[in-house]
Amino acid sequence: MEWMYTLSGFVVGFIVGLSGVGGGALMTPLLVLVFGVAPVTAVGTDLMYAAITKATGVWVHGRRGNVEWKVVGRLALGSIPVALLVLWGMSAISTESEQFSRLITFALGFALILTAGALIFREPLQQAGRGISVALSQAGGRGLIYSTVVSGAFLGALVTVSSVGAGALGVMVLFMLYPRLPTIKLVGSDIAHAVPLTALAGLGYLYLGAVDFSLLGSLLLGSLPGIYLGSHAAGWVPERALRTVLASLLLLIGGKLVFQFV
Repeated sequence: MEWMYTLSGFVVGFIVGLSGVGGGALMTPLLVLVFGVAPVTAVGTDLMYAAITKATGVWVHGRRGNVEWKVVGRLALGSIPVALLVLWGMSAISTESEQFSRLITFALGFALILTAGALIFREPLQQAGRGISVALSQAGGRGLIYSTVVSGAFLGALVTVSSVGAGALGVMVLFMLYPRLPTIKLVGSDIAHAVPLTALAGLGYLYLGAVDFSLLGSLLLGSLPGIYLGSHAAGWVPERALRTVLASLLLLIGGKLVFQFV
């Protein structure tokens, strides 16, 4: 089974390198639906996986000056306390209970649907973001700060429960709040915020006994070369077509996970 995990890690890593879509949106549902990994273990392991794989990205973007640390700090001001609060609430529920599994599964499906929406409606959302940015600027600097902190809190809760949201959703939030910043700085800032958030959440799941290190090692063994190769092949596939296919896939999976509870 380990070689299957490694192969899956390679495929997901390649797609992440190719498209930039966060690994959690692909890896976690793959572990749950294909390999039958318990949802809580899939989320906990993927959070640790995300923290490790994105750490190198922070180092690279930071050295190139592609991280707006003030923006990262505002996001973290909302996300870190909320992540701690969510982990505290989760610790009161048995990780082996049906209630816990249903919560994780529903949150995962909801996050996948949001991610699909962010991919499908990226251009309209960016246009809407320009209007939001102007309105916040007219309201004064505090409006933008408060909105960033609140957005960070939302991302912190979503990422902690589902491991999804630190990629495409995080970038879309920054696009809407800071449309004047270059895309590369928005991406770099999102990655810089994702590392401490996923690391903290991952450690919380480790405390709950929901991280499989054997699985983590197998995924990393495949995904790291996959990300490297995918990033070099990024120009070979039409970006819009790839985004449409991924969004459709995430929408189908997310709908399946959510509507099984309806």
